[in-house]
Amino acid sequence: MVNQNNATLDKTFAALADPTRRAILSRLTQGTATVTELAEPFTISLPAISKHLTVLEKAGLLTRRRQGRTHYLSLNAAPLKQAAHWITLYQQFWEGQLEALANFLEQEEP
Repeated sequence: MVNQNNATLDKTFAALADPTRRAILSRLTQGTATVTELAEPFTISLPAISKHLTVLEKAGLLTRRRQGRTHYLSLNAAPLKQAAHWITLYQQFWEGQLEALANFLEQEEP
């Protein structure tokens, strides 16, 4: 059964899977930007950028504010915090596994 947390994580990781979307999020860490400003460093069309922004928005990773015809986008890091928490759980697991392996290898006779 899929719960809301899993659905949110799925959308977050799907959004982060694309390097263009990660670059957009990285730019938004510097502050609010317009769609045109976000599109500037890329060689893809404005409609393609808009599709990337829609994916990020549906994942809850950005917020949009409209002023006239201009759209201002800001980072919403809350879904990233949830993803980081999920990764931390597995990091703790693997650290425990590696520690157990190290202990085992230390006990081995040459």
